[in-house]
Amino acid sequence: MTLPAALFSHYRRHPLQLLALGAMIVLATMLWTGVHHLTSQARASLEQSESAVAGRQQVKRKDGERVTVEDFVKLRRRGLCVMPWLEVTSPETGRVVGVDPLAAGCFGNPDREESPWRGELDGRPFVDISDAAELARRQRSELSLLVSDAQDAGDLPSGYQLAPFRVGPDTGELGDSFLLNLDALGVLVLLITALLVRSVYLLGLAQRRDSFALLHRFGVPRRRINRLLAIEIMVLALVCIMPGIWLGRWLATGLGSGFGRALEGLFDQPLYAGRDGGWLMPLATMLAVVLVACLADLLRPLAQRLSGDARWVGGFLVLVLMAGIAVSIWASALVWLFVALAMVFVSAGTLAPMLISRLADGWAGRDTDPLSRWRHRELSVLARRLALPLVALQFAMAMVLAVQALVTTFESTFDRWLAQRLEAEYYIEVPEAVDTGLALDWLSEQPELASSGLWHRVVRGEATLMGAAGEPGPVVDVFALGPVGPLVTGWQLFESTAQPWRALQQGQGLMVNEQLARRQGVTAGQLLKVKLGSQVLNFPVLAIYPDYGRPAGEILVNAAVLPPDFIPGFQSLSVSPGTLDIEAISQQLKQIWRVEELTVRDNRAIAELASAIFDQTFVFTRAMTALTLILAAIALLMMGWVFFSTRAWYFRLLVVWGLSRRQASAQLTRLAVSLTSAIALLALPLGVWLTWALVHRINPLAFGWSLPMVVYPRFWLELGVLSLLVGLSIALLMRRQLKTPALAPESTSALAGGER
Repeated sequence: MTLPAALFSHYRRHPLQLLALGAMIVLATMLWTGVHHLTSQARASLEQSESAVAGRQQVKRKDGERVTVEDFVKLRRRGLCVMPWLEVTSPETGRVVGVDPLAAGCFGNPDREESPWRGELDGRPFVDISDAAELARRQRSELSLLVSDAQDAGDLPSGYQLAPFRVGPDTGELGDSFLLNLDALGVLVLLITALLVRSVYLLGLAQRRDSFALLHRFGVPRRRINRLLAIEIMVLALVCIMPGIWLGRWLATGLGSGFGRALEGLFDQPLYAGRDGGWLMPLATMLAVVLVACLADLLRPLAQRLSGDARWVGGFLVLVLMAGIAVSIWASALVWLFVALAMVFVSAGTLAPMLISRLADGWAGRDTDPLSRWRHRELSVLARRLALPLVALQFAMAMVLAVQALVTTFESTFDRWLAQRLEAEYYIEVPEAVDTGLALDWLSEQPELASSGLWHRVVRGEATLMGAAGEPGPVVDVFALGPVGPLVTGWQLFESTAQPWRALQQGQGLMVNEQLARRQGVTAGQLLKVKLGSQVLNFPVLAIYPDYGRPAGEILVNAAVLPPDFIPGFQSLSVSPGTLDIEAISQQLKQIWRVEELTVRDNRAIAELASAIFDQTFVFTRAMTALTLILAAIALLMMGWVFFSTRAWYFRLLVVWGLSRRQASAQLTRLAVSLTSAIALLALPLGVWLTWALVHRINPLAFGWSLPMVVYPRFWLELGVLSLLVGLSIALLMRRQLKTPALAPESTSALAGGER
């Protein structure tokens, strides 16, 4: 028999162990590759969408009418480099952009990479303009005319002007933070994977220790054995990682549509298809994780020297845990916050098996019942020998608890906030270059609206915060309302002065969103110097209001305080018509403004679409956390079964000592359930702390806004039921082992041997 055949014969005797190790590598690779593939595509989409329109300008009509195909033809015949950009939006297809590659030929720039609309159009999101025109017949659409950088306002014929072109708000910071949180979740998956793979591999090494010793006696050097083991795990990793990468791409494809809609709904950025991130990065990452997890035994002598005094190690870990919590409280940067998360997880995970073991030993020393004493001593042994899969299950439970609480809190908070922001039934866009005052006078004269006050004008623009010495500060968004009525006075406020809405109605102050308050340290009652137009005004801060989903700072003022030279960037009307017909209102506004088209949107439909988008946002997050938890539970189940089989001879001594088989099975059931319940209890504080870190630390630092801290004890009950099921499953397998006779006691240790 050759040396490799003798060395690897272990897996012929234990094929399920090889299958379990390979399955863990495949599943872990699938999970991480799926997340990495989606986040990589999302980052590429953000960059591609920004580069597609970076610095672009569009042509608009001075009379306020929308540009048409006739305008495009007229401008092209004048020799201008203009390209049509037809944007079609629907709940089914998301956003589709129709472009004309022939018209884009004059946009060539040798200093830039090829534009996304040049060359092959794959339909995600850029399509040929003829295809977009077909969709535009059935869905809402908007035509823009992009002009090349070589043109200026002097080249335009009379009746046209240049305006900046943007596909949506500047959400790069928000999008990057969103993807950064997903990357952190992926790193946690890698950590759990390393623990699980290492636990199974170490069990195999312990079972093969006698074979290694025999080969060494026959003259095989230990270094050669170690080299063959390294080759073995590398070959196994390569064989299992490649199918995992393929399955991860399949998982990403299945979740891609929902994730793409979420990305576009949250950040107004489509998820581009086509470009493949490659297989080298997932292969290298997972190969490194598997090799480090399985071949870290080279550091065991150093670790044993450092852990000579268990009390010293326990005290050191407690200090690391306290330091991690302290850093998480006072950290002012995401990098340090993630370092704190790692410190807490590593120390808590290392302390958990030690704590269970020491508590069990303490109970055994005080117990007078022999069976209880035996059960507690056995629990102490199991906590030490199954430490890695137990810690992996603890991390997975904590992650699921925190993510579920965060998602549930976010959904309920977002639904409540969206209902406030879309309190009006209809949204009417005010065309450019029209007299808004005429429409406001007409709305004020309608008795149905005047009695209820269920309408207001919205003015969007920008203002500059001024410093104490009069120097200009940051630019913030302006959200002006008028009149301030029942549509907004029911908003939730984080902090406010006395009767803030009445003061806002009288134009005696302003409100700021949470992002601005956190960034500038603004509090209610503070005076804020703001430059609106050419005027610098002092306003007391009346309240701080939530503004989820936006990174920008914003001030809310009464539209009546805006100076005449304030240039609005956008205006709209929010109306709940009551007994009036919205069609009649829109027709009257068209006559007042003398326009043929008017954008009227149903806010209820917008709310339903937004809720559907946010539901899709966390589909793959829930899927990843659930699969990780299932993987950890199966690993513990398998490890417990294999480890209990090594102690089956000692368990059968319970029957020899006089217990019936049913009584012995009951003792083993209590033992298995105690083990899984203990780790579930230790996962609860870690999960609650992780929830707090996500809500009150990571979210404000990454996004600029926080969520209410809710822990949802129902999730605790679900995790308790899961731990109970895992324990009962292990006990069921142990009962089967009691029925199988054993010829001699087997090794009782998975690591060091001899513990009874």
